[in-house]
Amino acid sequence: MAMGGGEGGGGGGGGGGGAELPRREASVLKGHEGPVLAVRFNGDGNYCLSCGKDRTLRLWNPHKGIHIKTYKSHGREIRDVHVTSDNAKLCSCGGDRQIFYWDVSTGRVIRKFRGHDSEVNAVRFNVHDSVVVSAGYDQSVHAWDCRSHSTEPIQIIDTFQDSVMSVCLTKTEIIAGSVDGTVRTFDIRIGREIVDSLGPAVNCISLSNDNNCVLANCLDSTIRLLDRTTGELLQEYKGHTCKSYKMDCCLTNTDAHVTGGSEDGTIYFWDLVDASVVSSFKAHRSVVTSVNFHPKECCMLTSSVDGTVRVWRQ
Repeated sequence: MAMGGGEGGGGGGGGGGGAELPRREASVLKGHEGPVLAVRFNGDGNYCLSCGKDRTLRLWNPHKGIHIKTYKSHGREIRDVHVTSDNAKLCSCGGDRQIFYWDVSTGRVIRKFRGHDSEVNAVRFNVHDSVVVSAGYDQSVHAWDCRSHSTEPIQIIDTFQDSVMSVCLTKTEIIAGSVDGTVRTFDIRIGREIVDSLGPAVNCISLSNDNNCVLANCLDSTIRLLDRTTGELLQEYKGHTCKSYKMDCCLTNTDAHVTGGSEDGTIYFWDLVDASVVSSFKAHRSVVTSVNFHPKECCMLTSSVDGTVRVWRQ
């Protein structure tokens, strides 16, 4: 079982009841007018991007609590955002069925990718920042070439039986979670699909830092950990409420703990191996939509239907 020991090694506070977890509110990032649907650190963790029902993207320095820039062009709510490793470009998606490809510094939309038949739930750049992969309510995953001037998708995966809510990428694979209760892995090189059936609707997936495991947040208020090689169910994490909303889950940067939000505004940390709740605290007045862990530091971002992004430290 590939449990524990990601790139960060130990030191995540496995012992001592999770004493080394971020539970102190360092700052509150206010500016969105309405629910915040996602928040993401950039690659080095110095900045973050948030998006929401108010049709805006916002760039922040979360460590200083400073709002830097607002991006406006979407016609409906923005559900997800991702930035390239060099911080020069970002992509976003949402209710207007489009994927926007932006220049970060100028705020200009470089390209709009159209092809989904319904709302788009998630976007990710590939490791080379040359392709954007999107997941939609139309039961499909699309891949788009950022370097080409074509707005047609270079690949469409439509084997899902229901909405695709979340997508992750490795160097050679697209991994997606769907309301049809599956996590599907597509090997781009050989065109092979592997289906892991979990049963309940999957509304978020994320990878462990060593890429050996996939974490799936399901609408039966259970987060499941799967071995990516065998598909074996390694562990289940419970205590939170997740029945109606799309909510993130992730591992801490040491792979020692699992973290996720709850519909009552609470944040939970579970021990990766024994699935015990090592910490929980009320973080927001309403549903926690997003949790995102800093790549190196003991620092976490959360966003909520209450309209705020909060920065948490040890």
